[in-house]
Amino acid sequence: MPAALPVISYCGPSPMPADLWGRWNLDPVLLAVMAIALGLYFFGCKHAPRDRTSFIAGMAVLAIIFISPLCALTVALFSARVVHHVLLVAVAAPLLAWALIDRISVNRRVLLARFLTPLFVFHAVIFWLWHAPAIYSLALASTPVYWAMQVSLLSSAALFWASALLASPSRAITALLAVTVQMALLGAILVFSGRPLYEPHFFTTEAFGIDPLWDQQLAGLIMWVPASLPYLLVAMLRLIAWLRQGEVRRA
Repeated sequence: MPAALPVISYCGPSPMPADLWGRWNLDPVLLAVMAIALGLYFFGCKHAPRDRTSFIAGMAVLAIIFISPLCALTVALFSARVVHHVLLVAVAAPLLAWALIDRISVNRRVLLARFLTPLFVFHAVIFWLWHAPAIYSLALASTPVYWAMQVSLLSSAALFWASALLASPSRAITALLAVTVQMALLGAILVFSGRPLYEPHFFTTEAFGIDPLWDQQLAGLIMWVPASLPYLLVAMLRLIAWLRQGEVRRA
């Protein structure tokens, strides 16, 4: 295994298990941006209770990702980084998309629904790009690149989810299942790779009692199974609603 240089990422140096719970990220810029986002949402215009609940839940997930000790743990464990990414694109993104689509004009909703397939491809390319080992290493070594990764993952996922929520049931279900397939494929690559691929984690997993290959395989399993559950759940809900609409029309 090649030597790796210590990585000091946006979330700080790799933590030790004993000090993990003290590693909260209280970056004032991050806190200010999140406070401004909350202020703009709640004071900008009136919202339905459903929208407010969804937005608060989405922001809470972002707080877990970026403020809680999970931020520091992602520096040590690639599996924690995958949990971070899954929470970002499969939990926070749909919650925020659901909260914001009612504020989009009718014409833009139609446009979003029409471009479901290109948005799926765009999001999939972004997701695979940031999991390429060399680009991933660059993101952990540079704060601007780190935030480019986070913003592009969240924005592309939110656009995809908004489109999937607005598109016809058949197209939405197909796209949601396609996302699970491409995630499972990337997960399988991580699970069945015979060697660790992510250099920043070559020497950071030992403190947590696991080797980098096992950590990578765990990450692959997370991406393979748990990551698919939000997409499958929404696909199932769209299918149920579709079937009920068919029953109403036949009645």
